[in-house]
Amino acid sequence: MSAMPQAAPISNTPELTVSELSAALRRTVEDRFGYVRVRGEISNYRGPHSSGHAYFCLKDQSARLDAVVWKTTLQRLKTKPEEGLEIIATGRVTTFPGKSSYQIVIDAIEPAGIGALMALLDERRRRLAAEGLFDQARKQPIPYLPNVIGVVTSPTGAVIRDIVHRIRDRFPRRVIVWPVRVQGDTSAVEVAAAIRGFNALHAGFPRPDVLIVARGGGSLEDLLGFSDEIVVSATAEGLIPLISAIGHETDTTLIDHAADLRAPTPTGAAEKCVPVRAELLDALGNVGTRLAAASRRHVERQRNDLRALSRALPTAESTIAVPRQRLDAATRSLENAVSRAVDTRRLPLGKAAHLLARHSPQAEFAAARGRLDGAAKRLAGAYAATLRFAAQRNANDRARLISLSQRLSARTQNSLDLNRERVGTLQTRILRAQKSCDERRRAKLVSLAQLLGTLGYRSVLARGFALVRDAGGRPLRRVADLEPGDRLSLQFADGYMPAVAGEAPGRLRPAPRRAARPASASQDSLF
Repeated sequence: MSAMPQAAPISNTPELTVSELSAALRRTVEDRFGYVRVRGEISNYRGPHSSGHAYFCLKDQSARLDAVVWKTTLQRLKTKPEEGLEIIATGRVTTFPGKSSYQIVIDAIEPAGIGALMALLDERRRRLAAEGLFDQARKQPIPYLPNVIGVVTSPTGAVIRDIVHRIRDRFPRRVIVWPVRVQGDTSAVEVAAAIRGFNALHAGFPRPDVLIVARGGGSLEDLLGFSDEIVVSATAEGLIPLISAIGHETDTTLIDHAADLRAPTPTGAAEKCVPVRAELLDALGNVGTRLAAASRRHVERQRNDLRALSRALPTAESTIAVPRQRLDAATRSLENAVSRAVDTRRLPLGKAAHLLARHSPQAEFAAARGRLDGAAKRLAGAYAATLRFAAQRNANDRARLISLSQRLSARTQNSLDLNRERVGTLQTRILRAQKSCDERRRAKLVSLAQLLGTLGYRSVLARGFALVRDAGGRPLRRVADLEPGDRLSLQFADGYMPAVAGEAPGRLRPAPRRAARPASASQDSLF
């Protein structure tokens, strides 16, 4: 027979559900560790969640603790969570029933010591430098003398008084102050907003030519806001040149790397903004004196060079002397050639005229008349001698006389036609010879006229020279012939320009153009 099962022992411990136990554990943990400060290294941090909350772990050599930072808390944290950063977290320890784990809800974060803070700043500096925010190529030059200076600092500290006092002493300029907190959780946000606000000013408000971000000395934690990423980004994005003057010369923040210029102190930033007015006036006076002396030396050197060049430049008279002599010689040669040609043509023409005069119709008629008169005389003598034979020879003599008259008339007409033909031939030859001679002389005159145009003084003026005349129209060859105030006339290739010695020349007026005479007219005047 089998043994009966034994009944479970009855216990007076109350029965709890999982939720009840989790809630009890949560109350116990929160009552025991309501507000704690925990030191540890951030691990497994991947940035904010899509909800805006941040989740990560705090660990040391032998344990780890889950941590959460709510969205509203994360936005106002001065030190943001970063992977591997050792921090001191302040918050409440609680449990998460969904995972049966405990965690810390962080309200504040601060770096765990100077070493960790320096490591954080160094890592941030390398990351921002890799993004190009510290490149020298993007830095702008500081204006030499800005009209408006914008200052981002606390309005109640000694920094703004030092800056304004130093600017007023050196060179008074308009200063616009954008008040911000230079220490605390909101310092970085206010400084970044001030930098962006100055850069966003429109034409209705005086826009600064240069910005100064300044703060007095302090500890590394006090200056931490000026190493925040939003401040560095606003500095790098700004279009207005920016001077950083944070702390003392030994203090270094990340805004110093992004700024266009770093000043050791706020007072030093004011000195880099504006020059000393008295020194500037002295420098300007010295430069003006040197400039005036240099101008005088330059003018004197140019005047000496002009004198040397004028001495080396040939005068207009010497330039046209040789062409003038050539023209005179060519004129004499032309006159002699024309005279010889006329003499050469005159002798054959005289012979032809003498020959034509001898065989003219009048001479022929005179000779015939003389012969007729002689014949008549002989006829009268013969008539008287042969009167006794008149009766029987009258008919014969009349016939002979008629025949003789006919032969004489025919001979006279033939001689007249022959002489007329010879005169026409000679006249044609003379006209042809005269026309050929005229054409040769005309071509020679045209060539001489072209040579005169090439070698004349007007072609010299066309090459860039000028002819200087006095008030009477006489050419001037030396500077010694001038006196200050003398009126001059400068002839160029395209006109005349009045001038006064020692004064600025007047306006150009065009020279009257002479109508060129046809070559044929000038040649025809020679005959």
